Amino acid sequence: MSSQLPNLFSFQTLKHRRIATLKTPSPHINCLAIHANLLYASSANEISVYSLSHHSFVDSFNHDPTTGFVKSIAFNQTKIFTAHQDGKIRIWKIDTLYKNHQLISTLPTVKDKFLNFMLPKNYVNVRRHKQKLWIQHWDTVSGLMVNDAKGLMYSVSWDKSFKIWNVKNQRCLESVKAHEDAVNTLAVSGNGTVYTGSADGLIRIWEMTERRHSLVGTLDKHKSTVNALALNDEGSVLFSGGSDGRILVWEKRDDENEVGYVESLWEHKGAILCLINVGEWFVSGSSDGTVRVWQRGGKEGGGFHCSIVLEGHEKPVKSLVAVETSVLEGVFSICSGSLDGEIRVWEISICSNFKIPMNSIKLA
Repeated sequence: MSSQLPNLFSFQTLKHRRIATLKTPSPHINCLAIHANLLYASSANEISVYSLSHHSFVDSFNHDPTTGFVKSIAFNQTKIFTAHQDGKIRIWKIDTLYKNHQLISTLPTVKDKFLNFMLPKNYVNVRRHKQKLWIQHWDTVSGLMVNDAKGLMYSVSWDKSFKIWNVKNQRCLESVKAHEDAVNTLAVSGNGTVYTGSADGLIRIWEMTERRHSLVGTLDKHKSTVNALALNDEGSVLFSGGSDGRILVWEKRDDENEVGYVESLWEHKGAILCLINVGEWFVSGSSDGTVRVWQRGGKEGGGFHCSIVLEGHEKPVKSLVAVETSVLEGVFSICSGSLDGEIRVWEISICSNFKIPMNSIKLA
């Protein structure tokens, strides 16, 4: 596997400081997202927007409580997509001066429903004696991801499925029954491979074959609900977090398109609720109220270890997002959102970077 011992062991000392704390109107932060130097934070049904330059409030939108909690936020160049507890995906537009956000559409669109409602074959059984169109989610939409290069959006839901949407014409292209329980999270690689994580404890891998997504692999080492997935920049390493407090590391094999288990990381004292990748590091948030930054190297086998622990949240950390900064200059920033209603902005500094050749290390 590509996780074989590297030629060099890298040791980097990280320092951190909190540079800002923001409060949302409601103490239940579900997700964070960043677009055009703006930080979006959903608390209950409302989405608050902050300037990352001044750490100041800019706008809030989606004040309708009937939509339920906002579970995920994604962007393309001109639009904002939000996933809701009522099973719908809403599309918003920002005016040119970023002063307010306007609702422009809901997925599936009225036009798409009209084109499908007449034919019985377009309906699926969702519960006993109840049917829905295949193009619509019928339970909470738990995650969204946009692939700008392909013009596609991916959505996952507690209805056990994931769907694929054409961003330009807003039509649903495909719906896949993915799991036997709620789908909580997804990750999509640059080449379009889809990873889904579920309450059934499984991670499933999907690839496009003959215009449809087909199951190509199942990862089954989690013994509890899978809450979070993240991929490294190359799409070769997958991180997954479960309710049992474990983070599992998976890696693509060198000689074949398979994903193999590498290691388990146990340092959190509660469920893993969110994961993100930042350059050569990855970051985890947990129900134990802490955020941990992990890096590879410094231990036998080139595995990951926790470099720093960010503390201060009083309740579970539900969401993490990386601020677009120059890691090459030795500094990067992340934001953490918690059920305590606080968003903390952290600056991580790389204090030293030295390498020891592997041939100088004797392994037992």
